[in-house]
Amino acid sequence: MKTGSNEKAAGIWAVAAAYVSWGLLPLFWRLLDQIPAQKIIAHRIVWSFAFLFILVFFQERWLEIKKIFSSKKTRTTLSLTSLILGMNWFVYIWAVNSGHVVEASLGYFINPLVSVLLGVLFLKEKLNFWQEISVFLAFIGVLYRAVDIGNIPWISLSLALTFGFYGFFKKKVNADSIAGLTAEMILLFPLAFVFIILMNIKNMGVIGKVSFPLFMLLLCTGIVTSLPLLCFNYGVKKIELKTVGFLQYLSPTFQFFLGVFVFKEAFTLDHMVSFALIWAALIIYSISHTSFMRKYNEPGR
Repeated sequence: MKTGSNEKAAGIWAVAAAYVSWGLLPLFWRLLDQIPAQKIIAHRIVWSFAFLFILVFFQERWLEIKKIFSSKKTRTTLSLTSLILGMNWFVYIWAVNSGHVVEASLGYFINPLVSVLLGVLFLKEKLNFWQEISVFLAFIGVLYRAVDIGNIPWISLSLALTFGFYGFFKKKVNADSIAGLTAEMILLFPLAFVFIILMNIKNMGVIGKVSFPLFMLLLCTGIVTSLPLLCFNYGVKKIELKTVGFLQYLSPTFQFFLGVFVFKEAFTLDHMVSFALIWAALIIYSISHTSFMRKYNEPGR
C-alpha cells in the first residue's frame, strides 16, 4: 500500500512539474518568433531526437526501444500519438508567436474536461452529479466563445482535443517514459529531417541563415521539449486520467497570466464570461469529491 501511495505521489509531482514547465514555455517560444512555426517544429523534433538518443545511449536502453517496435499494436499506437503530438506542437507554437496566448490558454483550460469525457466514454469512468454540471458549464463557456468570435474557437479546441487524446492513448502504451518518447521521436525524425534538408536546399532554411544565439535556442528546443514530456509520460501512467485532468490547469493558468500581463493581449468582458464559465466548471469538478457534495455524488444522479 505504501509503495502504491509513493508511486502515486511521484506521478502527481511529475505531471505537475510538466504542466508548470509548459505554462512557462510561451516565454521561450517568443524568443523564436521570427522563425515560422513549421520550421521550429522540424528543429524541435530533430533536436529532441538528438537529446533522447544521447540519453538512451548512455543508459544502454536500445533493447527496450527494439522491443517497443517489435509489437505491432505498440507501433501503431505510438505512430498515432506522435502525429497527434506534432499537430499539438504546431498549433501551439503558431498561436503563441501569432499573439494568441490567451486563446491557447483557453484550450488548455478546456483540456481537463476533455480528459474527463475521454475517461467516461472509453475507460468507463463514472461522473457524479456535480461533475456532469462542470462538463455542461464548460460546454456553455466554449459555445459562448464561439458565438463571441463568430466561428468555432479552433485554436482552443485543437489544443484541448489533441493533448487530451495524446494523454489517453499514452496510457495504452506498454513502455516507460523515456523509451516511449524516444520511439515517438524516431517516428517523427525522418519527416522533420527531410523537411529541414529540403528547406536548406531551396535556400529557405534557418541553418546558416539566423544568428548564432538564435540557432543555439533552436538546439535547446530538444531539452525544453523532452524534459516536460518525460515527466508527463512518467506520471500519467501512475495516476488516474481524472487526476491528470485536474493538474492540467496549472499550465493554462501560467499561460493566461503571461498572455494578459506580460504579452499585453486583449482580455475583454466577453473573454471574461467564457473563461468564468470554464473556471467555474473546473472549481466544481475539483470539489466534486468533497464531503460537502457527497450526498450528490451518486453517478448519474
